[in-house]
Amino acid sequence: MRIGELSARTGASRRSLRYYEEQGLLVSSRSPSGQRHYEDEHVQRVRLIQAFLAAGMPSSIIAEMAPCMSEPTEDRARQALKIMGRERARLSEAIDGLAAARAALDHLIEDNHAYLARSTDDGP
Repeated sequence: MRIGELSARTGASRRSLRYYEEQGLLVSSRSPSGQRHYEDEHVQRVRLIQAFLAAGMPSSIIAEMAPCMSEPTEDRARQALKIMGRERARLSEAIDGLAAARAALDHLIEDNHAYLARSTDDGP
């Protein structure tokens, strides 16, 4: 199938599919005229890439797991689990940092409300 059909079957834009190839996440064959050609198994591969991206994984990390996606083995599955665990820890740390930033902002908002309440009470 050509890139347009893969795009239609997966919902990924043609630009995204080209990006996946640039990042080493997807490999197509080329016709003599240079057109990309994909096989049916590429549909599942693109959906898996999209799932990893939706889970917050950057393409560089997904590329680390590409061998497991192409030819899964127990060792590769263990490696993928290790990578996913590392990414989960990274996301948890980011979430904790955002929660702390939100709490600090909430405190500043409360201080501002208190200031406004005092200035209104002390009015002319």
